[in-house]
Parts: sequence; C-alpha cells; structure tokens
Amino acid sequence: MEREITVQRVSNELKDTTYELFIGALSVLSIINLLLYYLIESPIVSGVIAIIDAFLSLIFLADFLYRLFTADSKTRYFFVQFGWADLLASLPFPQAKILRVFRIFRAGRLMGKRGARHMVREFLGNRAQSALLTLLFLIIVVLEFGGMGMVAVEGSSPEANIRAPSDALWYTYVTITTVGYGDRYPVTTEGRLIGIVIMTAGVGLFGTLTGYLANAFLAPPRRKEEQTADADNPKAKLAELKQLLDEQKQVQAVLETKISEIEALL
Repeated sequence: MEREITVQRVSNELKDTTYELFIGALSVLSIINLLLYYLIESPIVSGVIAIIDAFLSLIFLADFLYRLFTADSKTRYFFVQFGWADLLASLPFPQAKILRVFRIFRAGRLMGKRGARHMVREFLGNRAQSALLTLLFLIIVVLEFGGMGMVAVEGSSPEANIRAPSDALWYTYVTITTVGYGDRYPVTTEGRLIGIVIMTAGVGLFGTLTGYLANAFLAPPRRKEEQTADADNPKAKLAELKQLLDEQKQVQAVLETKISEIEALL
C-alpha cells in the first residue's frame, strides 16, 4: 500500500516524459552556459550566452507556474518537491542559476523510478510532441552556439558587420529560418564556414518544423475508433477483433460458394 502511494506521488509529480526530457535538456544547457559565461573571457561571446540564458529563464518561469498550478498540493510542491528552487532558478540572478541542478536531479530521480523502458516507449509513442520539443531544443542550441561562433570570429575583423551579440543572434536566426535579410553577413573565411553549418542545420530544422505544422493543421481528423484504440481501450480492441472475424467469415463463405459451383460443374 505504501509503495502504491509512493508510485502515485511520483506519477503526479512527474509530467509527460517528453516534456520532462525537454526541461531536463534545457537545464543541462543552462548549467553549461553558466560555466561558459565565467570561463569565456570575450565579453561579446558572453553576451550571446546572457541573451540565451534570459530566454531560458522565461521558459523555466513558465515551467514553475505550470507545475505549481497543476500540482495536487501546491504547498507540497513548493516546499517538499523543490518548487522554491525552481522559482529562484528562473530569476535573472547569476547566484541562483546553480539551483537549476535541482531540476536535473529531480527529473533523473523520478524518471529512474518510472523506468527507462517505459520512458522510451512513451517517447516513441508520442512522436508528434517528441519531434516538436526536440526541434525546439535543437533550434535553441544552433542559435546559441552558432551566434557564439559567429561573433567570436567576426568580431576581430575591421570589415565585419557582425560585432555585437544581438547582431550574431539576429544573423543566426534569420539564417536558420532561411529568410536571410542580408543586412548582416560574415566577411571572414571562418565566419562563412560557420554560416554554411548554420544554413545546413536551419534547412533541416525548420523544414522539419514546417512539415510538422503543416501535418498538424492539414491532416484529416482521426476517427474516434482509432483514437480509442491508441488509448489501449479493451472495448475498441474487442470490436476490431470481431470485425476481423466477420470479414474472415465472409471470405470463407465466398470460398465455399465458389467450391460448390466448381463441384457442381464436375
């Protein structure tokens, strides 16, 4: 009985597996950013990290509010399940960002109790959401490290027009979206090589994202029977088996009729 209560609490605390993996990956990225921010000496490169981290802070704040309002007990979530750490880690204070480690530990602990096999099965089963969140994470990664690399190699060139962190992020974003305004462009050989990588990644990422959105809006609605079957409804499975049995009986009846006709001819 006690084990069932523990499992139920874990299930209530843990959100969707794909969502937890997405937040966990962003938490790992934010910890890496925190280390890079203090290790990199270039202020313009660190500026790119600071802008991306501010965006991540907004995501973490939204995640805290989502967990708070969907928790069975808001008090338990805030004080026992480290909700206070989620709140502090989402604030734009460098000293509090280390608390994002709690997100990683909590996600690892909860997912360990749920089981790796179940996680993989759920991740692959919910392919639409998994693909969308994976694409969003990869876009953030390309945007950050592409911008860092671009401003690092272009900032030292006297002819460069990509000198500030905002210039690098703007160029990277319009490039991966395949828009390409042309107001910012690399002039160094290293910068152009980085631009090739960004363009190649952008075509793949936003092409896949566009295809996902087009399928989501234009695909015909699934039948109610299919949705019920996907939810592992026993009644739907029984109905499907009965339908297959009826079809088999019809085929058998047709074959028996044909055999009777042939025997009559003989």
